[in-house]
Amino acid sequence: MSLKTELTEAMKTAMRAHDKARLGVIRLMLAALKQQEVDTRTELDDTTILAILDKMVKQRRESIRQYTDGGRADLAAAEQSEIDIIQEYLPQALTEAELNVLVQQAIAETGASSAKDMGKVMAWVKPKAQGRADMSKVSSLIKAGLGS
Repeated sequence: MSLKTELTEAMKTAMRAHDKARLGVIRLMLAALKQQEVDTRTELDDTTILAILDKMVKQRRESIRQYTDGGRADLAAAEQSEIDIIQEYLPQALTEAELNVLVQQAIAETGASSAKDMGKVMAWVKPKAQGRADMSKVSSLIKAGLGS
């Protein structure tokens, strides 16, 4: 079953269960997917859908940071609950150790030796970590691995 079909089924289930919070988040996800399909005039594959959902999580993390800085714990908690629902449809997150191994493997495979090669390494890692890791964290691990 494709991820889009899974989301549609989850929406139906949430409607039947009268779970308004979950239904709202799932509808936001489906709306973002539909918007991308309309913009690109293509049918989305699971990889693209994962990238969109990953972007949604990233936006919410930024909102949480801003709400926390502004002393609005209630709004930060609401954003966190949205993240929790979105992450149910993302693949299992990589552990710190798995991420380190992936970065070291990328550096070895690409032959990177300095910060100038960071783009090559990131291009190698991104498809394998998309939706499974925070890319800013991946970037900092790559910088550390390259000795920058």
